[in-house]
Amino acid sequence: MPGLYFDELTVGQVFKHPIVRTVTEADNLFISALTHNPARLHLDEEYCRTETEFGQRLVNSTLTLGLMVGISVGDTTLGTAVANLGWDEVRFPKPVFHGDTLRIETEVLELRESKSRPDQGIVVFMHRAYNQRGELVAHCKRTGLQRKKPAP
Repeated sequence: MPGLYFDELTVGQVFKHPIVRTVTEADNLFISALTHNPARLHLDEEYCRTETEFGQRLVNSTLTLGLMVGISVGDTTLGTAVANLGWDEVRFPKPVFHGDTLRIETEVLELRESKSRPDQGIVVFMHRAYNQRGELVAHCKRTGLQRKKPAP
């Protein structure tokens, strides 16, 4: 599914992305290894069972953030994004565990014309990730530079 152009987005528009993803132990191990993150919270089951309030390993939040934003791309910015300008207010209000299934929603918060690029605009998205129990597990604002629809 192609992304939308700047002019096709409206403030308040909400996307309930059809892709859902169950997070696996392998996903958690791969992202922890790829990012050189040796935190015991992600890798040491015995430590987490006996020494933490969670009783099990936590999924690396880098994976949660990546899935939350990545799942949104097909419906919002695929083929129409110029650049990702930043992530703000990244929060993880609840932990994600192996076996949790995440669903993602995106809301358009702001739209403004680019002052220096007349064929582009700036979009601020709010991405939200929910687990299989409907609990909010992550959210962030993402600002992107988006192409306008080409003139016919």
